[in-house]
Amino acid sequence: MEHKASSSRRRPFDRASIISWLWNTLSGWSLPKLWRFASLVGPLVYHFSKRERRVTELNLKAVYPEFDTHTRRAMAKQSLRHSTATMMELGFAWMAEPERIEASILEVHGREKLDSARAEGRGVIVLAPHFGNWEVLNFWLSSHFPFTAMYEPPKIAALEPVIRHGRERMGAKLVPTNSRGVAALLKALKRSEAIGILPDQEPDWGSGVFAPFYTRNAYTATLLPKLVARTQARVVTGVALRLPGRGFAIHFLDADERVYSEDEVASASGVNASVEASIALDPAQYQWEYKRYRKVVEEQQGHPKAKSFRLY
Repeated sequence: MEHKASSSRRRPFDRASIISWLWNTLSGWSLPKLWRFASLVGPLVYHFSKRERRVTELNLKAVYPEFDTHTRRAMAKQSLRHSTATMMELGFAWMAEPERIEASILEVHGREKLDSARAEGRGVIVLAPHFGNWEVLNFWLSSHFPFTAMYEPPKIAALEPVIRHGRERMGAKLVPTNSRGVAALLKALKRSEAIGILPDQEPDWGSGVFAPFYTRNAYTATLLPKLVARTQARVVTGVALRLPGRGFAIHFLDADERVYSEDEVASASGVNASVEASIALDPAQYQWEYKRYRKVVEEQQGHPKAKSFRLY
């Protein structure tokens, strides 16, 4: 006698539907309420998420060796509070009414850097590190400029339509992280448009070089000098600084001059210095739980050999 399918095969846990429902629910919350909630959840993340706490504290120890343990621990707690707020604000950035998001952007600093570059017929490369709420930055850029950015589908495939719609709804064009995507970025820059690059995401082997990030070398992408060499684009760093419980301040900063170098190591060093300059706005708002020092290089018979870095 056959058992009914409902009794022998239970429906799998639908994470995508739950996450999408949560984003949609939180999209209706005010920013003060989201920040208060993040202030409650953030300490739980610090205490119970061992991986995030450990990586955050190790990164802070590596880049701020002059701070004592108490200071770094307090910064780690505040950093995870901000990271929690960013996750909770995703629904707001992707699903809330555009008028609400625009109203939450209380300050914009350095817009003239983008306007003047385009007036000169030059494209603009925006280095957008994982700082503050980068999805709000994407919203503002795609609302005010023709904007193209690379996009890698999420691990949970069912969430892709939700994320893609949220990022593209104001006109942004998302392109794949491959040669076809690079070609699209070049075309956008030649049309004097703006493009976005994640400067602090570790690239695959063969797509980067080692360059200083604070006190240690970090494996850094080399896409930027190739784009600059072929388009003469202007490079700026862009962030959406969180004003806790109130809104956001967009900042566009001049990139370190080394980003324009044809030498890949020099350019990558300029990229990392530019990220450092944006972090200085409020170090606690950087996503320190990312393993930025995952790779190191060891010279062996004149050839680089990869190995895991003992920091982690």
